[in-house]
Amino acid sequence: MNSKDIYILGIESSCDDTAAAVIHNGTVLSNVVATQEIHQEYGGVVPELASRAHQQNIVPVVHQALHKANIDKKQLSAIAFTRGPGLMGSLLVGTSFAKSLAFGLDIPLIDVNHMQAHILAHFIKAEGQTAPNFPFLAMTISGGHTQIVKVTDYFEMEVIGQTLDDAVGEAFDKSAKILGLPYPGGPLIDKYAQEGNPKAFKFPKPKVGPLDFSFSGLKTSVLYFVEKETNQNPSFVQENMKDICASLQHTIVSYLMDKLKNAVKQTGITEVAIGGGVSANSGIRKALQQAQTNKGWKTHIPKFEYCTDNAAMIAMVGELKFKNQLYAKTDVTAQARMELGKS
Repeated sequence: MNSKDIYILGIESSCDDTAAAVIHNGTVLSNVVATQEIHQEYGGVVPELASRAHQQNIVPVVHQALHKANIDKKQLSAIAFTRGPGLMGSLLVGTSFAKSLAFGLDIPLIDVNHMQAHILAHFIKAEGQTAPNFPFLAMTISGGHTQIVKVTDYFEMEVIGQTLDDAVGEAFDKSAKILGLPYPGGPLIDKYAQEGNPKAFKFPKPKVGPLDFSFSGLKTSVLYFVEKETNQNPSFVQENMKDICASLQHTIVSYLMDKLKNAVKQTGITEVAIGGGVSANSGIRKALQQAQTNKGWKTHIPKFEYCTDNAAMIAMVGELKFKNQLYAKTDVTAQARMELGKS
């Protein structure tokens, strides 16, 4: 089969977004995401509700992806799906659907590691986006993960630093909850931070190994800070929201950059990419752009639609694996926990 004939359908259902995309030779033809609004009233993702919503959304989302791509399902070369990591109930919906569709169409099934997909999203052909050269460093920052990865090849990745407790996205969301902001709070902290003074308040940076992260102590310090200040002035948070958010975001972003600088120094690799939901944060994007100017790094920041969970990145990995005939077996199962490495 000529590479120009390769059409991959990607399916992503690791958390609370049901997504499907069609990719053709590195170019995205469609990228459909159905976001589950129901979790907002609970202040976080409820796994049981997430899996039910996936069951309702997956057929229309896949149908819409094929329709927008203007292709028939019989033209598909393979089905790629998120095997893990993620919420087990959510993953099972996507895995079962992908297996059934691949079996029905008699085409290969390709399993994808969600975190690998965030990194390889940089290889999607998109205007203003250039693919990194190997080897490069990738920092994956999301609601569930915070890692620094040495990427030697498409399928050879080594985690050289990671969080010892909570992920950075969780730190943003839980801090936002302490401040009385609705879920998901991370984007709201970013919004307020852009109008505040980043030096107004000082929050501690957790002390762990040079490439590892810790965020549990930071959340605790935010909690104690808010309790102390509101005891003296009940309106403190409302009156200082922009400065609190700016100071908190400044602390988190500089902490992430400290670790990235250590990784560059340790490995000698100056080509750096970010991925995952938190890579949509304006503070980290700005800090990376400054590092490119001031430190001579070559930085890669994904387009906004490829930061948060999406199926285009799953389809991209699917295309790369398809070209290498790295297919899944028919008895493949979803995995809530998956290591990032050789695949």
